[in-house]
Amino acid sequence: MTKIYEELRSARWMAPDNLRAFGHRSRARQMGHGPEDWEGKPVIAVINTWSEAQPCHMHFRDRAEFVKRGILQAGGFPMELPALSLSESFVKPSTMLYRNMLAMEVEELLRSHPVDGAVLMGGCDKTTPALIMGAISMNLPFIFMPAGPMLRGNYAGKTLGSGTDSWKYWDERRAGNLSQQEWQGVEGGIARSYGHCMTMGTASTMTAIADSMGLTFPGASSIPAPDAGHQRMAASCGRRAVEMVWEDLTPDQIITPTAINNAATVAMATGCSTNAIIHLVAMAQRAGVDFNLKDLDAIGRGTPVIANVRPSGEEYLMEDFFYAGGLLALMERLGDKLDHSAITVTGRPIGEAIEGAVVYNDDVIRPLDNPVYLEGSLAVLHGNLAPSGAVIKPAACDQKLLKHTGPALIANSYAELKTIVEDIDYPITPDTVLVLRNAGPQGGPGMPEWGMLPMPKALLKNGYRDMVRLSDARMSGTSYGACVLHVAPESFIGGPLALLKNGDLVTLDVEKRLLQMEVSDEEIARRRAEWTSPEPRYERGFGYMYSRHIEQADKGCDFDFLKTDFGKPISEPEIN
Repeated sequence: MTKIYEELRSARWMAPDNLRAFGHRSRARQMGHGPEDWEGKPVIAVINTWSEAQPCHMHFRDRAEFVKRGILQAGGFPMELPALSLSESFVKPSTMLYRNMLAMEVEELLRSHPVDGAVLMGGCDKTTPALIMGAISMNLPFIFMPAGPMLRGNYAGKTLGSGTDSWKYWDERRAGNLSQQEWQGVEGGIARSYGHCMTMGTASTMTAIADSMGLTFPGASSIPAPDAGHQRMAASCGRRAVEMVWEDLTPDQIITPTAINNAATVAMATGCSTNAIIHLVAMAQRAGVDFNLKDLDAIGRGTPVIANVRPSGEEYLMEDFFYAGGLLALMERLGDKLDHSAITVTGRPIGEAIEGAVVYNDDVIRPLDNPVYLEGSLAVLHGNLAPSGAVIKPAACDQKLLKHTGPALIANSYAELKTIVEDIDYPITPDTVLVLRNAGPQGGPGMPEWGMLPMPKALLKNGYRDMVRLSDARMSGTSYGACVLHVAPESFIGGPLALLKNGDLVTLDVEKRLLQMEVSDEEIARRRAEWTSPEPRYERGFGYMYSRHIEQADKGCDFDFLKTDFGKPISEPEIN
């Protein structure tokens, strides 16, 4: 142990013989606690993102009790602190609008309360990066407790994957191939337990990133939410958080350039969500690690997709992935593509956890010489339409569309887009490049998951199920198709996408990493001179602050004033 009780941060609140500490102790007694609860013990914050609007975290009321039990077992004092739940299912216009709000809340919860370390309880898409970003900035010892994926969906003897099969069966419903009764059957069977999406969507991607970055117990992200092993893992998190405080094992010792590279490599091998790019860049920047889109694309070029999990894979879901050996087995398969010396919250090198991991199903977790897709899950594009970058998920596309040139058809709002895609007689061809703009960080606002633009009914009726689609929006990690996303700078602030016109030819070439409008530089300059900026989306409140400080997708959509190198470090609160 490297600390004694008097050196603990919480002791500043509780130990002194003065009036202020008297007030703290008397109020603790008011809640039924006594000196035996806090004297000589680290206080561990249990940051809980449970709410009745958060189906992915419905088990967190129960899991918090297991976490607290572990803290007590290890001689700590648990303090549960509720935080914004960021329900992907119900929050509008987008949880991305509020990711930074949760990150700020976590940082300030940890700063303002008498706590020495934390267990972060999250898993639904934005909760993982938000919790971690806030805790990184505070730099107290913490461990992340992942929510775990839900069980496989099921209807009429068919396995269903949340999100992925929603889009699939909705297209069939729109095409007239699925009855109302069948549609309701899918609705009732696609999400049949607590836990986050069991496809390799954003939730599974981000918890895998946290795991491979060393922020969870190694392999914890793979455990299904209803599995009894998940309860045991929760208690282990509580015990380990206490030990980390005594060891003074802070996140700056864990989140290094090596850890970030490991996380990016694992993400690519899993067939990760496109959202991973934004969140991984933001997390790295909070940790002071220089990591950008080019770094991620380079890692993707040399990392095959070996997790045969939807939507990049054809058949399996996260429950199958767990039974096949889980994340540690996948990391073992990656071999020397990972740096095994990076330490985790255990204080030990991640290589020790990977050693001996076994793959039990070679079709779920493929060997490197038999991948699902030869290169990584994501590709970063550049060109005169996206000078700061855009992203596509090649493994989830119709492969013939990875090199394509076609005329642009533009919608300036989601309402305009719906008019196009719902018109069964709309004059559109499979070569058309369907474009949505004003859907980025500021334009959305909050960069909604509108990027998987619905297939037009006019094409669905003729049997088409994919086309090139382009936007400055994001898309759900459970989505698929030839969708180019995160175009930066976004159109709302005058990025080149704002200058595109109907009928302009757009070229996509994934091999060359190119996204180009076939328009001369002189014509682009003329259009720019005529462009006028739209009115701001917000005039008050959080949205006002958001719209003035949000950065673009290529920089992680963090607030500029929350960067590691922004301004002076914040001093600890004065309590005496």
